[in-house]
Amino acid sequence: MRAVVVDSDRQIHVDTRPDPELSGPDGVIVEVETTAICGSDLHFLEGHYPIEQPVSIGHEAVGTIVEKGSAVSRFATGDRVLVSSVAGCGSCAGCRTQDPVICVQGMKIFGTGVLGGAQAELLAVPAADFQLSAIPDGIDTEQALLLTDNLATGWAAAKRADIPLGGTVAVIGAGAVGQCALRSAYVLGAARVFAVDPVAGRRDRATAAGALALDSPAAQAVMEATDGLGADAVIDAVGSDTSLDDALACVRAGGTVSVVGVHDLAPYPLPALVCLLRSLTIRMTTAPVQQTWPELIPLLQAGRLSVDGIFTGAMAMDDAAQAYAAAFSRSAEHLKIRLTP
Repeated sequence: MRAVVVDSDRQIHVDTRPDPELSGPDGVIVEVETTAICGSDLHFLEGHYPIEQPVSIGHEAVGTIVEKGSAVSRFATGDRVLVSSVAGCGSCAGCRTQDPVICVQGMKIFGTGVLGGAQAELLAVPAADFQLSAIPDGIDTEQALLLTDNLATGWAAAKRADIPLGGTVAVIGAGAVGQCALRSAYVLGAARVFAVDPVAGRRDRATAAGALALDSPAAQAVMEATDGLGADAVIDAVGSDTSLDDALACVRAGGTVSVVGVHDLAPYPLPALVCLLRSLTIRMTTAPVQQTWPELIPLLQAGRLSVDGIFTGAMAMDDAAQAYAAAFSRSAEHLKIRLTP
């Protein structure tokens, strides 16, 4: 099969690899119909994570089951499914809460060297009854693909931000996850959402979704707009030292900072005393993807939550190097790119 690979020189290319095999009787093989580049994939290119050998990357996939193990009970060959980007064993006490992040055996993410990458023609999925969802009526391909990661992440960020009804939220980072988070914040009761990003075009996209746009860093502007109080909740969808500093400076005393941006491996110098004296709540997580589906799918089907405009283009998987270069530019024109094997 063909697969997108990042090599030890941090270059993207399409490689030919052996077809994956079933992980066990609980696994399936999915023929990937469409996949996408996530902002966290770019960390491999930026040198934030070590690469000792070429890695098949990508963790967002929609496709069709072409082979299944004997223990898979919820799905059949030929079913069209979406795959959670975050995987758990599917049977432990943690996974029974539908949250793979707290899997007792440790959560895994596709395309990080442990599980195969989703930017490929075929994907082996373990614990398929837990990892997969059939694509429901009324959910289109782009919505389904966002349900595998970005929308689930943005929704979880907003839910964990303790947004009061009628409250003020600042979302730092107006990439795909930030765009999903700000829309989720409105659904969850925010009256005012600031979208913070250094790229004017991304701020414009956030404004089109109802947000108030601010350049980065935004602490001074947020304080001025809230009469010195600060935002009730801050969502950090970037996860850099700079964005974390800005998040802590934007939030009001007694408020919550919800972090879903992916930090690099360097320690962050948390101002613990300041956080203590200001009685801040800080929450960090990758997405509990499966746990979000019962909430997000009905909202999408009912039209109560829109993800229109998150995807800005699609390219053939053979053009992955060009697609990654476009995504790496972090421009408004290349907010979110689909890849088609």
